[in-house]
Amino acid sequence: MAKKDYYQVLGVPRDASAEDIKRAYRQLALRHHPDRNPGSKEAEERFKEAAEAYSVLADAGKRSVYDRFGHEGLRGEGFQGFSGFDSSVFEDFEDILGNFFGFSFGDLFGGRGRGRGGVRRSRGRDLAVEIELSLEEAASGIEREIKIGRAETCPACGGSKRKPGTFSERCPTCGGNGQVRIQQGFFSMARTCPRCQGAGEINASPCESCHGKGHVREKRSLKVRIPAGVADGSRLRLGGEGESGDEGMPPGDLYVVTRVRRHPFFEREGNDLACEITISFTQAALGARVEIPTLGGTEVLKVPAGTQPGEIIRLKGHGVQDVAGRRKGDLFVKVLVRTPENLSKEQKALLAKLAEERGEDVESVDKSVIHRMKNILQ
Repeated sequence: MAKKDYYQVLGVPRDASAEDIKRAYRQLALRHHPDRNPGSKEAEERFKEAAEAYSVLADAGKRSVYDRFGHEGLRGEGFQGFSGFDSSVFEDFEDILGNFFGFSFGDLFGGRGRGRGGVRRSRGRDLAVEIELSLEEAASGIEREIKIGRAETCPACGGSKRKPGTFSERCPTCGGNGQVRIQQGFFSMARTCPRCQGAGEINASPCESCHGKGHVREKRSLKVRIPAGVADGSRLRLGGEGESGDEGMPPGDLYVVTRVRRHPFFEREGNDLACEITISFTQAALGARVEIPTLGGTEVLKVPAGTQPGEIIRLKGHGVQDVAGRRKGDLFVKVLVRTPENLSKEQKALLAKLAEERGEDVESVDKSVIHRMKNILQ
């Protein structure tokens, strides 16, 4: 049966641009794809014809030969129909040709694959471990010993996975090519060899120490220096202390994640600290010197006379050291005032005398709050 004209197959004129040809093929491929037309021989043939036509017209050299000599000219160019085209012209259609069949486009038509010796090698896996710290330890820095289990290069085979003195053999499944060909409908596809995983060779004599894995699990103790100023959730990277990589590849890293316990007295905000203290009524009125705890020991806090409940006093440089080594944060002290209870007659008399001298009538209704509210609303 005579072959159809490729331009007619795609439904484009002979002077169509490359973009017009690509657009026409995409529409036909989507419309006649076998997965969208299960069991339809007609759709399968139309899909095959469109692919063959596009493989020629998308190639400038083949299109020129076809325009001058037709199908006969392509035979002289070594083109043998659908099974002989260059799969690289279909790379823009991976979403159609790859996803519908469940293959990556690298497998489709044998266009891209891993040949002999093409097995991927990977660096070692990264590991993570958590360390719990008190606020004091996080602020000042500390050295800790941690224990981890990790995969390390097998000392017997040096990571080669083979018994010392032995060599790999050619894979009998793929013949050393790293690929096997399978037929999927009217497609001939190359897939990575399932036995050698694309390496083209197999390990006939696995190392007895690591059972052919190239790694053995070991427990290690490491000393970790936690710098001053770390926060909850900080991550410290120890390069090369993760698991060993494949033969010839670097190891992974170890990440130490800090968890800082909640402090019973201090609250931390960045590099600043906050706390609350309670003083007496007379201390707030007359002023006082109060000894308070800090992360570095104790400090005398000067409470000014007339301090009101809820006022905050700042102590510079008594917070947490910045992890980058810059200035320390500050300590913010919130002052709470304790109202005296269970007063004696003498104490009540003294307070009444004070109120009288200040012009305060404690017996009548205090309307000052209402007056202040009215002034605000005016």
